Amino acid sequence: METFLKWAGGKRWLLNKADKLLPDINLTNRYIEPFLGGGSIFFHLEPKVALLSDLNEDLINTYVVMRDSWHDLFEILKKYHNQHSQDFYYKIRASKPRTSINKAARFIYLNRTCWNGLYRVNRKGEFNVPIGTKSNVILSNDNFEQLSYLLNTASLDVCDFETTIDKAVENDFIFIDPPYTVKHNLNGFVKYNETIFSWQDQVRLRNSIARAISRGAKVLITNANHESIKELYKGCGKMHLLNRASVIAGNSEARGSYSELAILNG
Repeated sequence: METFLKWAGGKRWLLNKADKLLPDINLTNRYIEPFLGGGSIFFHLEPKVALLSDLNEDLINTYVVMRDSWHDLFEILKKYHNQHSQDFYYKIRASKPRTSINKAARFIYLNRTCWNGLYRVNRKGEFNVPIGTKSNVILSNDNFEQLSYLLNTASLDVCDFETTIDKAVENDFIFIDPPYTVKHNLNGFVKYNETIFSWQDQVRLRNSIARAISRGAKVLITNANHESIKELYKGCGKMHLLNRASVIAGNSEARGSYSELAILNG
């Protein structure tokens, strides 16, 4: 299965480049992902048991609704598909739905029709990405029923990464894809929500990973290819350099190829 969301920093590209880094999921106890985002690795591996989390409450709500009420969600999105226009986009963007299912429908609608599928909020926590060029709300490869089936294997939580990683035990597999903050960017940056992921958070993440490894968990970490990251994560596993294309820049000439770091223990 493929993810139903487009996500900045998502790992669809990793699937074709680094299958050798991913374990045989049938041999692991549980799949754990504390920075869920678009969930590409989860949907690719289709684990039998999973623990998924993210600090983005709207994101996790969307997954929960997809799991528990996929048919009703699909019906709302079909209506949005038929009504889509510039005026309708900004009307939905400005709306503040109260029910979980309407929040999820809004989230998916905006994700599929905003500029580059970017998730960005202002200081008030309000989604502020302009309309994009995509007009399809319902996609030809949508299979919400199958997505729901896969998500029924998962526990979904809104929480800090440390809470999730500290639940890992022997033979669990943890995939960790944090915001790419490096040491000399001391203020961090806003990636998926209004919370800043600082260098201190990066250090805290490394320490929680080390504890999980000491308990026998298998870990795959993706992070920035930067000397401060290499130094920080020394001892957490073998480091692999991966090349990827950036598709976030608005101007195609500003897009290019970038290297990222993958760290795998065991």
